[in-house]
Amino acid sequence: MEEWPKTIFDTLESLAGMVDEFFLGVNEIVEELADEWNNTVGAEIDKCLQDIFEPIVESYFEFDDIVSEPDQTFTYPVAPTLERNPACIGCRHYHGQAYGGNLLVCGMHPYGWDTENCPDWESN
Repeated sequence: MEEWPKTIFDTLESLAGMVDEFFLGVNEIVEELADEWNNTVGAEIDKCLQDIFEPIVESYFEFDDIVSEPDQTFTYPVAPTLERNPACIGCRHYHGQAYGGNLLVCGMHPYGWDTENCPDWESN
């Protein structure tokens, strides 16, 4: 009767050793699977992601180059001067907006008037 605690302790110690060996074996298997994953599947995923994102990154940098150049698609005002469109100075019809680098002087004379006296000139 006095040996049953020792038997239980020995059985539990043996069981703990078996559990230890089991987990060591599982750990080795998991490490092998992780290495195989990284060498095969992981490498394939890396290649696929690179194939997907490389053109996007290249396009981004090309787009950045395009955007960083001065863009002539937006409008901007151009005031008449004595050298350019002198007949339009003070005219209420003067539009003076450049679209894509092309100046629209007014609705009657889109390219401006050649002399200093425009027949359609009206004061502001």
